[in-house]
Amino acid sequence: MKNKIILLVEDNQDDEILTIRALSKNNILNRVVVARDGAEALDYLFGRGDYADRDPTDLPELVLLDINLPKLSGLEVLKQIRNDPRTRLLPVVMLTTSNEERDRLGSYQLGANSFIRKPVDFSQFSEAIRQLGVYWLVLNQGPPHEQKN
Repeated sequence: MKNKIILLVEDNQDDEILTIRALSKNNILNRVVVARDGAEALDYLFGRGDYADRDPTDLPELVLLDINLPKLSGLEVLKQIRNDPRTRLLPVVMLTTSNEERDRLGSYQLGANSFIRKPVDFSQFSEAIRQLGVYWLVLNQGPPHEQKN
């Protein structure tokens, strides 16, 4: 079984470090690819720009997507993910500090699989990441990958 990649889309370096530390602390040893803005996330997913040599059919197992990002918001990234047949079924978890009802509603309307508010306390954040990892990377059975012709 190949290593399941997590795409973390996060512009805040402290939140990036905390997320990676929480994953590691909970023995979630998947490779984490970090995109620091919405445009970079889409470039990674679709094999464009700096990622032009990457095979865009080799998708991450999970996308952890912040809402407030430079260049393109997380909601715009989510919209583009859902509008492309190659990524339409990709599991996307909104992982954000936002407590705005409109952000939660917008995320689900655009097809987010889950919306998780980042706890401020590291032990609570670590537990949230542990549960997220267990569910999405161990228990969840994602959609079957389409066969290449």
